[in-house]
Amino acid sequence: MIEIVPFMILSAGVFAGALVSGAAGFAFSAVAGVMLLHVLPPLEAVPLMMICSVAVQSASLVALRRSMRWRGSLAFILGGVLGIPPALWLLQHVDTWTFRVGFGVFLALYSAYMIFKPVAARLRQAEQRLYDAVVGFAGGLIGGLTAMPGALPTLWCDLRGVPKDQQRGLVQPFIAAMQLVALAMMFARNSLPPKVLIDAAFGLPALAAGTAIGIALFGRMNEALFRRTVLAVLFVAGVGLAV
Repeated sequence: MIEIVPFMILSAGVFAGALVSGAAGFAFSAVAGVMLLHVLPPLEAVPLMMICSVAVQSASLVALRRSMRWRGSLAFILGGVLGIPPALWLLQHVDTWTFRVGFGVFLALYSAYMIFKPVAARLRQAEQRLYDAVVGFAGGLIGGLTAMPGALPTLWCDLRGVPKDQQRGLVQPFIAAMQLVALAMMFARNSLPPKVLIDAAFGLPALAAGTAIGIALFGRMNEALFRRTVLAVLFVAGVGLAV
């Protein structure tokens, strides 16, 4: 029988992560992890966040299917798949805490600066597939270390001035693919704790509610509000990684 307080914290974390991810298109792990890591060990919290993230992304892919740009996401995905194996190796050989803090500080500073920077100052010419693949590789690498693969592709889309519908169409397939690949690797190595599936089942109502509300909020956002929301989420995620 699941204890009431841990269950409430788990549900609150899952709901908050799903709400933000449904509205902004990414950052489930960054938001939910702030609460889930207080009641679950990392070996259980990380795969749980991956499973929930896949569920949120799947719902968004269906609800916003007309906006999805699978062909455009391919370069991100191919690069990201190549970034996951070295990330798993780095987990065993580098100080991941230092890496997460450094990346969190970078995200927080970048997003805080861009919130007040003129919208017109962007890299509109940087659209080559090679650059997308490099960003995807870095996203897969960082995702393997922080469970947040969508941060860099989202940042890249913001720099390029990609409209909100196109941004989600590019980033969401990438996030779903990265989480599925990571989970498949964990399953193949028999490193997926059985309790994770039980926790996922208990968190399903909160996950469904947060996702539905988040997707509804996305449909009501204009470009300026969406951009500020994404940058605010990046800032909070950066602070969460850094502390």
